Amino acid sequence: MWRRLLLVALTVLAGAAPSTAAVAADQRPADGLLPFPSDRFTVADRSSPTGRRVHFPAGALPANVAGTPIDPAEWNRQDGFSPGTPILVHVPGLDPVASGIAPVTDIGRSLRPDAPIVLLNTRTGQRTPHWAELDAHAADDPARQLLIIRPAVALSEATRYVVVLRGLRDRTGAWIPAPDRAAPQRLAAGVTGHHLYLAWDFTVASAAGLTGRVLRMRDDAFAALGRAAPAFTIGPVTDYTAEQDPRIARQVRGTVTVPSYLTGAGGPGSRLNYPPGGDLPAASGTTYAAAFVCNIPRGVTARKPAHLSLYGHGLLGAPTEINAGNVKQMAYDHGFLFCATSWIGLSSADVPFVAGVWGDLSAFPSVPDRLQQSFLNFLFLGRAMVADGGFAAHPAFQDGRGRSLLDRRGGLHYDGNSQGGINGGALTAIAQDWTRAVLGVPAMNYSTLLQRSTAFAPFQQLMDRSYPDRIDQQVIFGLLQMLWDRGEANGYAQHLTARPLPGTPAHQVLMHVAFGDHQVSPAAAQVQARTIGARLHRPALAPGWSDEVAPFWGIGTIPAYPYRGSALVVWNSGQAYAPPPTNLAPSDPRYGPDPHEFPRAQPGAQAQKAAFLLTGRVIDVCDGGPCP
Repeated sequence: MWRRLLLVALTVLAGAAPSTAAVAADQRPADGLLPFPSDRFTVADRSSPTGRRVHFPAGALPANVAGTPIDPAEWNRQDGFSPGTPILVHVPGLDPVASGIAPVTDIGRSLRPDAPIVLLNTRTGQRTPHWAELDAHAADDPARQLLIIRPAVALSEATRYVVVLRGLRDRTGAWIPAPDRAAPQRLAAGVTGHHLYLAWDFTVASAAGLTGRVLRMRDDAFAALGRAAPAFTIGPVTDYTAEQDPRIARQVRGTVTVPSYLTGAGGPGSRLNYPPGGDLPAASGTTYAAAFVCNIPRGVTARKPAHLSLYGHGLLGAPTEINAGNVKQMAYDHGFLFCATSWIGLSSADVPFVAGVWGDLSAFPSVPDRLQQSFLNFLFLGRAMVADGGFAAHPAFQDGRGRSLLDRRGGLHYDGNSQGGINGGALTAIAQDWTRAVLGVPAMNYSTLLQRSTAFAPFQQLMDRSYPDRIDQQVIFGLLQMLWDRGEANGYAQHLTARPLPGTPAHQVLMHVAFGDHQVSPAAAQVQARTIGARLHRPALAPGWSDEVAPFWGIGTIPAYPYRGSALVVWNSGQAYAPPPTNLAPSDPRYGPDPHEFPRAQPGAQAQKAAFLLTGRVIDVCDGGPCP
C-alpha cells in the first residue's frame, strides 16, 4: 500500500509547479517556508551531486525584531537539506494523541501500516522511523504551534524524501480536512479516500555537500605537511610535587601551528576563506596558533610510557577541562597523557560572539566555519603527539635522561565529553591518526538538542528577544542545522563506523550516555546510536525506569563480552528521571539532579573506556546488570 502511495505522491508532486510561496500580508516570512524543508526552495543544478541547489530568495528567511532578515547566501551553497532536519508543518486543530502520531516514547508506532505520518525514501521505497511533537514552547498560542517531525535515524544523503500526512484528527476525533492553498496540497484531491492532508518532498544534502569543505582542508593541509610533525611551541611547563597534585606530574602548554582556512586573523566572526566563485575553502596563506594543554600523569616512565589521547571539552569550554578531577583520575589510573585544544567557534573565547549571534543570525555561519578549522587544529595536535620529531622529541615530554615518556607505538585515541562527545563524532569521522574514540554524553543533532537542554536557557532568552515568533524559532532551528552539520556529528555519522570518508579508516566508537541527562538529550543519543550501528549494553536500565513503550527501540544488543564493535552504554545515577517527552528541558526539580557528569566520574566507566581505547574491546564492568 505504501509503495502505491509513494508512486501516487511522486506523480502528483511532479506535476505541482515549484513555488517560492508568496507570503500573505498577515504572515511572517517563516510562514511562507512551511512546510519545511521543501524542494520548493531548491533549483536544478547539474554541477551538484544531488542535482539540486538550495535557493532561498532574499528576504525569505525570518527577520529579527529590527526587521533584518537572515542573509540566505551561505545556506544557498547547500545541495540539499540536513540529514537530521526537523520537518515542520502547521496543522490547525491537530491532536497528536487522537491522530495516533508516534511520540518519542513509542517510535516503533511510526512504522505501522496506518501511521498518520509517513517519511518515505524515494530511492528505496522504505519508510523512515520518526517521532513527532507539537512545539511545547507555543502551547499557549495554537496559531503559532508547529508539528515537529524528527527522524529517528539520519536520513540518507543525496536522497529525495516524501512526507505524507494523512488521517489527522482534532481533539473531538473528527478528521481534519486538507487545506487547499499550496501547490503540494493538490495531492489530496487524488486520494481523498486515504484522508490525505498534505504531501511534499525535499532533498537531503550529499556527503560532499556535508563533509567536502573540511575534507578539502584536511587533505590540503596534510599534503603540505607530509609525514613530518607540525611546528609547535612549548611553554610554560609546570612540574608538580605530589603534595601539589597527587595525580599529575607535569603540565605542558604550548601552541601548534596550523594552516588557516579562515579569513583575517581567524578569531570569532571570521569565516572560511573561499576563492572567488568557489564552494571549497582555500588556505588563507596565514597560520593559526592552536593553543594546547597536556597533562602527564604520575607513574609514567620511559619504560612505562603514557598512552596518547586527545580530549574534547564541553560547551563553550576550554582545553583546561583536562584539569577536571575525572580526567586527571583516568589519566593517573590508566596511564593516559591527555592533550586538548579549543573547539574554536564554540569555546570560552567565543561566548560574546555566540551570544551576539542570537540577535542577528546572519552571523551564525561563522560558528560552523570556525568549528571546521578547530577539527584541523585537533588533527594537527594529534599528529604532533605521534609523529617523528613531534612532542616525543622535546624535553617537555621526556624524562631527565632525554628519554620519551610517550607511547607512540600504541597509537593515538580520542575521548571527549558533552560538546566534546557531539563534535568528537565529526572529528573522529575524518581522523586518519586514530580508529577508536569514546564519546561521553554525546548526541546528534543540535536542532533536536537545544530546547531539550538546560544549558540553552540563556540563549533561548536571547532568541526570544530577537526572534520572538514561535514559528520563526522552529524554522530557524531547521536552518541552523543545515550549516551546523558541517561542524557536528550529524553531518558525518553515516561515515563514522561504516562507509568511511575518502582517505579515512573505519572507526569504532563507545558512547557513554547519562540516563535523564539535563543537558544532552538521551533521545538524540539514541538517534546517533541507530545511525552508526552501535550495540546496546542490556539491561540498560532497571525495571520501571524507562518511559518508552519499547526502550531503546531499533538499537541492537551487544551479543557477548568482550565485544568488538561500536557500543552504547547507559549510566544511571539512580537520582534522575526520564526527561520531558517533548521539546522542553528537564529544568523542574522533579527531574532530579542533573546526571550529565555522572558517567565520566565512575571508576567502572573509566576502566571500560581505557580497555576500549587500548584494545578495541568493550568489556562488561556492570556485572551483567544496569550500569552502575
